[in-house]
Amino acid sequence: MVMDEILHSVCTLAQDQYGNYVVQHVLEHGKPHERSAIIDKLKGLIVQMSQQKFASNVVEKCLTFGTPAERQILVNEMLGSTNENEPLQVMMKDQFANYVVQKVLETCDDQQLELILNRIKVHLNALKKYTYGKHIVARVEKLVAAGERRIGILSSYSA
Repeated sequence: MVMDEILHSVCTLAQDQYGNYVVQHVLEHGKPHERSAIIDKLKGLIVQMSQQKFASNVVEKCLTFGTPAERQILVNEMLGSTNENEPLQVMMKDQFANYVVQKVLETCDDQQLELILNRIKVHLNALKKYTYGKHIVARVEKLVAAGERRIGILSSYSA
């Protein structure tokens, strides 16, 4: 009964200074079908929600506790439908959404990570000019360095 009310009001709760904690709690501790229902309600709104102070925390929890398939849907939404990556560009420069992009880099699998890093690398110099973009630049540089170390270690084993 209470869960039905929560699921019915996900979008409103996610944007509320207190309600967002309710949604985050269900994402973290709820049943898989409840988690999926929340993510389903937020589909199509990920970029907008990521740009809001309270809802951005909910989107981060979706990335952390969603299934790999759900995470892929969210990532696809952030990448957009063209090679311009407009949603991703907007998010990387936003004061709240940049944290969601960082969470994507933290939670995605290696294949997604490679794709996203390649999309972000194109914009690195431009991002350095933005206060919030600098957070992404630092994270990407760290990931690239770690990836190069990992590749270096792997190739030294095969030598």
